Amino acid sequence: MEQRPKSMSFQEFCEMFPTEEACREKLYQTRWPEGFECPKCGAKVYGYHEKKKIYQCKKCRHQASLTAGTVMEHTRLLIKIWFWAMFLMATDKRGSSATYLSTALKIRYKSAWLLLQKLRSAMGDRDARYLLEGIVEFDDTYFGGPGTGGKRGRGTSKAKVLVALSKDEAGKPKFLKMRVVPNLKGPTVGKFAKSVIAEQSTIETDAYRSYRKPLSEKYNHNWDVFDADKEMLVWLHTVISNAKSFVQGTFHGLDALHLQRYLDEFCWRFNRRYRQDSIFFDLLRSVANAPIASYAELRG
Repeated sequence: MEQRPKSMSFQEFCEMFPTEEACREKLYQTRWPEGFECPKCGAKVYGYHEKKKIYQCKKCRHQASLTAGTVMEHTRLLIKIWFWAMFLMATDKRGSSATYLSTALKIRYKSAWLLLQKLRSAMGDRDARYLLEGIVEFDDTYFGGPGTGGKRGRGTSKAKVLVALSKDEAGKPKFLKMRVVPNLKGPTVGKFAKSVIAEQSTIETDAYRSYRKPLSEKYNHNWDVFDADKEMLVWLHTVISNAKSFVQGTFHGLDALHLQRYLDEFCWRFNRRYRQDSIFFDLLRSVANAPIASYAELRG
């Protein structure tokens, strides 16, 4: 039986990135694998100011730092701290809370919270670039404590989340998308499907009326009245259960305002569950290529 590759050990990480300069060099290689490219004009000829650690394009004179234009822009933390945070976050399947990271890295709680939110933003940006295709299980679920009024099911006041899970040729889970939505009406369902599922894919759902019209327009929509004995949507419901355990276990529940980024983290981890040997480097690539995420945006 083939074993899953193991993630980088703590000792291997320390040996690979022992200094701030080693971390900066790896970040440079990850962001500009073919050498510096001016973010303004695209030229590749530049000068480097060692003291200020600034790259200056020799063609248009534009100046850029190693972190400019990324989620790390304007960071006051050492790149080594970012690397440590990425390592801890990527290699712990339970995720890392801001309280834990603050203690482990000896940084302020606010700095730890913002750092983690920026990492989650990068995760969401990375996975947003891919569409699900083939056969896709599709359903909705709810996150949060008991709502007001005592309503349950699709009438609840809890945070509503649409979920889509593609499957491989053997019928096993492949790639996951989850999105917090304001309602479960047809237009909302259609908008979500269009943004995450390739046209002509086959979508499997229950008989919920809001699914029928938007999912039949550009997809092959197979639906049936839900019956647990038929093992309908069994993989999707298993993944949803795991997502709820992830949110509740590590973060003890969340409000709807920040829920999306934690779901982005869960999906990002799930989509790389067989790549534990490269999980840190996957996160580093996500961070190096993700756009700016301001404090105001992350704070909500």
